[in-house]
Amino acid sequence: MDLTDGYISSFEPELDINLKEIEKYGIDNGVPIIRLSSRSVLRFLIKSRKPGRILEIGTAIGFSACYMANYSEPGTRIKTIEKMPERAKIAAENIKKTNNSDIISIYEGDACEIMEKMCEEGEKFDFVFMDAAKAQYGNYLKYIRKLLVSDGILLTDNILQEGSVAQSKFSVARRDRTIHQRMREFLDEMMRSDEFNSMIVPVGDGMLISTINR
Repeated sequence: MDLTDGYISSFEPELDINLKEIEKYGIDNGVPIIRLSSRSVLRFLIKSRKPGRILEIGTAIGFSACYMANYSEPGTRIKTIEKMPERAKIAAENIKKTNNSDIISIYEGDACEIMEKMCEEGEKFDFVFMDAAKAQYGNYLKYIRKLLVSDGILLTDNILQEGSVAQSKFSVARRDRTIHQRMREFLDEMMRSDEFNSMIVPVGDGMLISTINR
C-alpha cells in the first residue's frame, strides 16, 4: 500500500466482526477482495445513490456483497454472480453468517449466461459492481447496457492492473498480455464512448465510475 492509499484508508470505518472474519479468510487464503482504499468509493456511491437493486459480477467469498448490504437502504436487493462453485459455497455461508440471506442472492455459473437470462426476463438494476475476470469486462458490457437503468451507475474495479495497463504490452509478461490488451480495449471503449460517461478514480488498483447517456 502506497502513502496515498494508506492515508485514504485511515478514514475507512472499522469493519464489524463478521466482515473482519471474511476479510481475514480472504487474506489468509489468497482470495482477492476489494481493497481497503477502494471501499470508500463503493461506500460513498451506495450511501449517496441509495440503489434499490444491485448487481455484482464476481462474488468471490461474499465480502463486497455483504459490505454493500451494510450500507444499503432497507428493502435493497443484491444479486451477485460467481462462477467458481467452491467460492459460491463459502460466500453463501458468509452471507448467512452476516444475516444478509434476505438481501443477497447468489447466482452460480457463467456471468454472460446468467446476465443474458436476466436481460430476457427484463431485469433492471440501479447499480452494477463489476469485479470479476478482468479479460471479460468488455464481453459483459453488452448485457450491462440492457440491465442498467438510465440513471444507474456501473462501478468497475481493478482497472489499472498494478499500473501495467499504462505500459507497452511488450513490457508485460507474455502470460499477462491478453488481459493487458483486453483491459486497454475496455478502457478505451468506455472513456471514448458517446454512450457512457466515465471517470477513472486512481485508488487501490483503479476504479472506473460510469453512467449511461440515455
